[in-house]
Amino acid sequence: MSIDFHKALGVHQDTLRLRAERTKVLASNIANESTPGYQARDIDFGAVLQSVQADDGAAGLAFESGDADLQYRVPYHPSRDGNTVELGMEQAAFSQNASEFQASLTFVNMKLKGLAKAIVGQ
Repeated sequence: MSIDFHKALGVHQDTLRLRAERTKVLASNIANESTPGYQARDIDFGAVLQSVQADDGAAGLAFESGDADLQYRVPYHPSRDGNTVELGMEQAAFSQNASEFQASLTFVNMKLKGLAKAIVGQ
């Protein structure tokens, strides 16, 4: 009998993949803070996770094949050069995303430890 890790880990494996992709998008925003005309982007985490869960994760993350789920940010204080990155906002989003990634990683770790104990028979 084999273990179906998608069922065993539940939403957490999809959450980790999505958080990792969001980290890349937010890091790109921060890196392009001084680039004239750069448009800050972000992922609607809830909507993308919901669509992945509805597809049972079989299709993978929708934005891996394109930018369909990336959304432009509307700046509070637009700059004259057309750049919409607001560093403080991006840093806060990056930090929150990193904390939530760590929480999901902790859940996955607990699930895997539980599976290991069940296999050993403890």
